[in-house]
Amino acid sequence: MTGTTLNRCHRRARKERILLRCYDVVNQPGGGRLSSQDRIMRQIFISDLHLDEARPDVTREFYSFLDTRCRDADQLYILGDFFEVWLGDDDCRAFNEQILSRLAACPAEKYIMHGNRDFLIGEVFCQKTKTTLLTDPTTVQLASGPALLMHGDSLCTRDTQYMKLRKNLRSLAFQEPFLEKSLAERATLAKQLRGESRAHTRETAADIMDVTPSEVVKVMSDTGVDILIHGHTHRPAVHKVRLEDRTGHRYVLGDWHTSTRYLEVTDTQMALQVFDFANLG
Repeated sequence: MTGTTLNRCHRRARKERILLRCYDVVNQPGGGRLSSQDRIMRQIFISDLHLDEARPDVTREFYSFLDTRCRDADQLYILGDFFEVWLGDDDCRAFNEQILSRLAACPAEKYIMHGNRDFLIGEVFCQKTKTTLLTDPTTVQLASGPALLMHGDSLCTRDTQYMKLRKNLRSLAFQEPFLEKSLAERATLAKQLRGESRAHTRETAADIMDVTPSEVVKVMSDTGVDILIHGHTHRPAVHKVRLEDRTGHRYVLGDWHTSTRYLEVTDTQMALQVFDFANLG
């Protein structure tokens, strides 16, 4: 689905909500009448769950998040690194299939974007989970105006070694032969790549691995947005961005460790929220 098509869907959904607000919801407990004006659209943005069989606590918390924070959400956006590693849509181990089933059961409209760990998510995954795969970047419509969605790794242009690796891993020249290998061979190669990534992280200055400020300004200016939402850096915060003739805002989503910071957007507010993990261990 293209950004234009997605924006059209958002405009249609907003029009439908406006029409619904012309009516009252009847038969409420106690004989009262609840105006559907009280029905506010909720959009939830998360990223960097890094779901992994070695961290069952994070998977349990994701299920809890779906059951609580997403229970009455209209839209759920997962902006990359949903899995610690995704070897391909044919990796049908029980761990993966259970997660896909739980995500599919979430009644919200669901959108997912590739991260640097799960860029092999494809059509079969989307069919099983009833999600729409977004290109990186994608512009969507919020109540306050258009917002640019990204995973965030492409903003880290000062990390030249990673940017070269990213270009290679996202290429068909890498992906097609990789997917022709057996799952066992893919797992071995993925483990090797993760080890190299951890070593690179230890040896690289933290500011180099963060986003490049000039690149943030460039992508926001090029797309004409005042809002940028991304993950990847594991540094949740809201940053002001000085654009040419205005001030924009960059919302950075958190990773999932003992808690996470996710973004909740309604018709009246936009804020990072805390989700503390209750079932560790």
